[in-house]
Amino acid sequence: MILGGEMSNIKLTIYFDFACPFVYNTAVWLDMVQKNSDKKIEILWKHFSLQQNASTEEGFQVWETQDLKSTRSLMAAIAGEAARRQGEKLFQEFLFKLLIERNGPNRVPLNDNEVFKRIAEECGLDIEKFSNDLIDSSIIEIIRKDHEEAVKNHGTFGTPTYIFENGQGSFVKMFIPPENEAVEAFEDFIALFGKRNYFGELKRPQPPWPKGAL
Repeated sequence: MILGGEMSNIKLTIYFDFACPFVYNTAVWLDMVQKNSDKKIEILWKHFSLQQNASTEEGFQVWETQDLKSTRSLMAAIAGEAARRQGEKLFQEFLFKLLIERNGPNRVPLNDNEVFKRIAEECGLDIEKFSNDLIDSSIIEIIRKDHEEAVKNHGTFGTPTYIFENGQGSFVKMFIPPENEAVEAFEDFIALFGKRNYFGELKRPQPPWPKGAL
């Protein structure tokens, strides 16, 4: 299952964190849209660290953590970028499979390189190259730059955050819609958040979720 395509008439940047269950919901939703719509969606997935964002420790920089296994999802982000070095298609295959395994019954950890290597092999990546890239410290700089760009340029505070071609952005928590409603829901979403810049914030008053959403 691949989210994105070479020829596209809709382009999105999505800031994500592998630890976020709503990112998983979004990935499944957009995959359904891709399979059921004649429109092509080109997605650029960029990193936003929920751990960094939530920290109240003065001067804390998750990218400077010496013990990577102690981080919430930095190792998964590194693995994602290691996969991306073998092409966007393989990166998206890896992203989707890791999200599925993280949010499925296995609940795989996000700080285990052996898990990432297994998934990479199942996705058809060159494992020797992938393993070497997992320990390339320069990858962390990509993740840091993504996060800082998200905050500075878009005011990002959570995941997933969508950035449209016109610069409009939207943070959306959602459940996975029925497949027969996926495309219509996406079209509604684009119409509201991608085109209507006069909507500043929408929030349902009924906590925690609307009746019937689950």
